[in-house]
This record gives sequence, structure tokens and C-alpha cells, in this order.
Amino acid sequence: MLLGQVAGKVWATKKSSALTGQAFLTVRVGERILVCADCVGAGEGETVLVATGGAARVAAGGEIPIDAAIVGIIDGV
Repeated sequence: MLLGQVAGKVWATKKSSALTGQAFLTVRVGERILVCADCVGAGEGETVLVATGGAARVAAGGEIPIDAAIVGIIDGV
């Protein structure tokens, strides 16, 4: 699990049919920027909890081709 801050939205004019209806956000984690599936309705500037790898796929609903997913919005650290 990683903590990061939502930096913005990702718009895709074409994507895999397995990703239909899935929203993506960019999340700054330290010096890196990750593209994450948004499973919780996070907004720009919010501090979020990010799952990666297999945990991200489970959070997004199964066999979805993603590597990172926002699984929580942090109210305080």
C-alpha cells in the first residue's frame, strides 16, 4: 500500500473493453506519478491509499488489466 496525492484526471479516447466505465487519476507518490484506477471517487488534491499489483486488480473487481488502484481516501495522517 502506498500513500499519495491525487494530481489530476486521465482521459482516454480509446481503451481496452475490460476498462469500460473505469475512471483513472494520476497520483503523486513521492517523486513518481502513478496512473490509478479510481475505486472510491477520489478528487484532485486528496490524499489517497493506493493498492498495487494483484491487490489493485481485486479492488477494481477481478480480472481488470490494472497495476494500481485508489482504494481509500485519507482524512488525516
